[in-house]
Amino acid sequence: MTTKTRSAISEKSLATNGAKGNGVAKMSAASVTVPPQLATPTDLKAEEVQAVTAAVNPLIADAFALYLKTKNFHWHLASSHFRDYHLLFDEHAEQILESIDPLAERVRRIGGTTIRSVSHVSELQSISDDNRDFVLAEQMIQSLLADNLHIAKKMRDAMELAEEKRDHPTSNLLQEILDVTEKRIWFLYEISTGGQNQE
Repeated sequence: MTTKTRSAISEKSLATNGAKGNGVAKMSAASVTVPPQLATPTDLKAEEVQAVTAAVNPLIADAFALYLKTKNFHWHLASSHFRDYHLLFDEHAEQILESIDPLAERVRRIGGTTIRSVSHVSELQSISDDNRDFVLAEQMIQSLLADNLHIAKKMRDAMELAEEKRDHPTSNLLQEILDVTEKRIWFLYEISTGGQNQE
């Protein structure tokens, strides 16, 4: 590809994404930019891509944060139910980790960009970290239950937005991930009703 052809494509990508200057197209209010080389063609309007990207990237950041918190609890658990909780937390962590790549690739498929670093995750996450030296098993369960409920609500909001922006595949993907999230919520809730789990 010649420099002239690449330049023409870059200019077209910039025009398509509704931004000008320095070969970088602004993609959202969250300071996400798309270099022309990464501006995947789509029939979605620039503002639709921006809105979906801005809704999905924080979900990805929260998934990273919840994955690490769940693994933290998996590693630092002390309970008479140790084996059951240890295995359950690991299973939940794997589910969360498996949701990240499909969401990130979905953002790229419509011409957005996604998470680039741990610092990027920290900018976008709404799930709080837990750096305490020791957490009771009951507190772990309550914390994970609340976090999964929080993510489920954000997923529903993102699904509605994706539908409004004509991005039905993203909505469908979120629906699948939400179903798995609700299963985690179900398990964590039932465990939480069992009394003092730290004994």
